[in-house]
Amino acid sequence: MNAQVEPFRAIAISRLAHELKAQGRSIIHMEFGQPSTGAPRAAIARAHEVLDTDGMGYWESLALKARLARHYEENYGVTVDPDQFILTCGASPALVLALSSMFSPGDRVAVARPGYVAYRNTMRAQYLSPVEIACGPETRFQLTARAVAAVDPPPRGLIIASPANPTGTIIAAGELGAITEVCRNRNISIISDEIYHGLSYVEPAHSILEFESAALVVNSFSKFFSMVGWRLGWLLVPPDHVARARAYMGNLFLTAPSLSQHAGLIAMDCGDELRSNVATYAHNRSLLLAALPKCGLNAIAPPDGAFYIYASVKDFTDDSLEFCAELLRDTGVATAPGVDFDPIDGQYFIRLSFAVASSEVADAIARMEPWFAMRTKRETP
Repeated sequence: MNAQVEPFRAIAISRLAHELKAQGRSIIHMEFGQPSTGAPRAAIARAHEVLDTDGMGYWESLALKARLARHYEENYGVTVDPDQFILTCGASPALVLALSSMFSPGDRVAVARPGYVAYRNTMRAQYLSPVEIACGPETRFQLTARAVAAVDPPPRGLIIASPANPTGTIIAAGELGAITEVCRNRNISIISDEIYHGLSYVEPAHSILEFESAALVVNSFSKFFSMVGWRLGWLLVPPDHVARARAYMGNLFLTAPSLSQHAGLIAMDCGDELRSNVATYAHNRSLLLAALPKCGLNAIAPPDGAFYIYASVKDFTDDSLEFCAELLRDTGVATAPGVDFDPIDGQYFIRLSFAVASSEVADAIARMEPWFAMRTKRETP
């Protein structure tokens, strides 16, 4: 029996965007969550040095793991052993590693809906059963302890994302603590996707490890560290899970890229440059939050972090995929359809990534405002 995995529909939008660009069209890429900036300058310089002096090979950087451990101590007040870090080829393999080493085929794992498309599909590819918890505007599209407690029977696991994709909303410390208490009482294992940590505009995000030491943490150098193409991430596991996670990592993925590990170590000490990127995202966020209501997009949970805005287009369409395609063809602005993140209500939403240059955000707004002004709002039941 083959696993039923749905496509990542934003990829189809991106493919159309590149086709239009090849035809000479001006395209603004807001469909993917990837920084338009590159790796920190010092990290790139270190990579050049390594390429000239090191033949490289299968390798795990002890220095990088020690630096990551210091990062958790300094930022979250959490003490972890460097040996608890499994370096991976990005967050996606870290998620595969977490799910495969923690659960067995048929296990039920709960996730928020809307949520990152790969949660649902990666689980299905591993013959796990995703249990989607509907999270609406009343909870800012985020999980709550009450919602987790209401899942019956209890799932075997729970994936938490704060800041979340596609909404950018953050779970407050009190609520995160309450969720972990529910999970502890119901014997639910937690995987926390913290890939957007460092990208906060209201308050810093809390690590799940501040509340539950037995949780697994997925993270990556792709977002805050602006190293998408370097494919470097980590899975942080409790001490009693290290041997099992290492066995899965060695067989499934061998090691993370050696060059990326060298560069990643340097990137962790490039805070000023990286924080300047966050300042740009904060400015872009402000531009969009001011402009989108003028387009008739008023139903938005203002993002606390990450670099997304998840906006309702229910007044205009009940087919977000076709809506994104029309917007792209007419304006050159590429966005992601909500059906990627929510198979039930996502047809009424689109996601815009503002991890681009501020000039591109301004250009996108200038293109979208007249386009929306010309559209007729549909009659809704």
